[in-house]
Amino acid sequence: MADLETQVVVVGGGATGAAVLRDLALRGIDAVLVERDDLGTGTSGRWHGLLHSGGRYVVKDPVSATECIEENTVLRRIAPHCIEDTGGLFVLLPEHDQGYGDAFVEGCRKTGVPCEELTVEEARRREPLLTPKLSRVFAVPDGTFDAWKLIGSMVEDARGRGARALTRHPVVGFDRDGDRVRAVRVRDLAAGEERLIGCEWVLNAAGAWAGKVAGLAGGRLRMAPGKGAMVVMVGRYVRGVVNDCRMPGDGDIIVPVHEVAILGTTDSETDDPDDTSVDPRQVDFMIDSCAQMVPAIAGGRVLRAFTGSRPLYKPEDDDSDSRDITRAFFVLDHGERDGPANLLSIVGGKLTTCRQMAERTVDALVRKLGVEARCTTAEVPLPGAEHGIHRLAGPLATVEADVDYGELVCECELVTRQRVEAAVDRGATELDDLRRQLRLGFGPCQAAFCGWRAAAIVDRRRPGATDPFANLRRFLDERWRGQQTTTWGDGAVQALLNHAIYRGTFDLQPEPATEGEA
Repeated sequence: MADLETQVVVVGGGATGAAVLRDLALRGIDAVLVERDDLGTGTSGRWHGLLHSGGRYVVKDPVSATECIEENTVLRRIAPHCIEDTGGLFVLLPEHDQGYGDAFVEGCRKTGVPCEELTVEEARRREPLLTPKLSRVFAVPDGTFDAWKLIGSMVEDARGRGARALTRHPVVGFDRDGDRVRAVRVRDLAAGEERLIGCEWVLNAAGAWAGKVAGLAGGRLRMAPGKGAMVVMVGRYVRGVVNDCRMPGDGDIIVPVHEVAILGTTDSETDDPDDTSVDPRQVDFMIDSCAQMVPAIAGGRVLRAFTGSRPLYKPEDDDSDSRDITRAFFVLDHGERDGPANLLSIVGGKLTTCRQMAERTVDALVRKLGVEARCTTAEVPLPGAEHGIHRLAGPLATVEADVDYGELVCECELVTRQRVEAAVDRGATELDDLRRQLRLGFGPCQAAFCGWRAAAIVDRRRPGATDPFANLRRFLDERWRGQQTTTWGDGAVQALLNHAIYRGTFDLQPEPATEGEA
């Protein structure tokens, strides 16, 4: 007998899976989401934070461009608290194809992406650190947004409507009856035991891992994860997003996210979406490439580097390389392909289009169910939307208003003791969970002081929930891994201080690098 019963099991707790869960809940369909780790720990938590205008794709991938600008507008309406309205520029450098400027303008016109050409002088007033060596500049409605906040808001809304979300419950198998899945087998990592979730339908929203999930169910799905490396700089450098106005390539975008700038990104096909290693040569390349647009980056301090795997779908007859695969999304009905009959997979797309991806997926499901249930996710605001657009100075304004300087656990990200305690009381015991929820440890010191402070708070508020030193070790391993390819100059000085604190005071040693890591 099943431990749980539901109509639909959603596999994957990234942005798409969370959006699917919310859509199902708003349509009155009972659903359980299962995620192998915490929410947003896959591709959705390893990206550059860009709210796409679609400008990046107007020439090469117009379908994806149209999807992006449509959802850009929707997200600003339903999730403004997750978005910083930075705007964006596409800058054409003299050494690049000058004909691309006209192609870009025409592509924006055809796909519906708003575009305004600025003079070089106007652009440099808007972005003082831009290189003066510019041919043409175009303004588009790019922005940035916090994926973890978006995912959390969607899951919170879904739970409030009766849906369930089980984190740290990886799928280990499917029970079938003929050509249909009857139950999903998951492993409860906290309890150390398997659970069986009976269901009528399975929606596979596992992103770059969707092929593996489909394979467990007996289906076939060819994914071609595109591994992309990104570099985090201390300081924002730019007020808005800056894109190199050329065909999408490596090292062609600067995204100001919270207090840092993220440089992106490379693209190479990988067989293992769990491979998070970074080639040091990619770090050097992206710094050099982005410095052509903003020269000050060449002398800046690098904070860390990381990678994520794009959930790209490659049909069996497609021989394209990763950079040429469309960023559009597809809803695949395995009943019409290879079975099982009650499995749908959603693949491809961008984080910006997650709500639209969910809508198309659930539309396909309700047609199969033979019910009428209209999608309302583009109309119903998410919890927190009443706070309006995110402002960079918002956290500082709150600390100043409450005179909470003495209560800061993380000075870099202005995280107070009260916020940490509230998150722990809501169930967060892993320091990495606090990092995703509160940005604990994201700042220039990379958790030199907030790590051990937060570990003590967790242990005091939830005694016995986790070993504080093991918790701290897991948290620091992730911080150190991101610094392995960026430790020079001031970054090396900071790393030495951090190691002195955690090795010298707490006797904690970093995990040795695994094969393939720097």
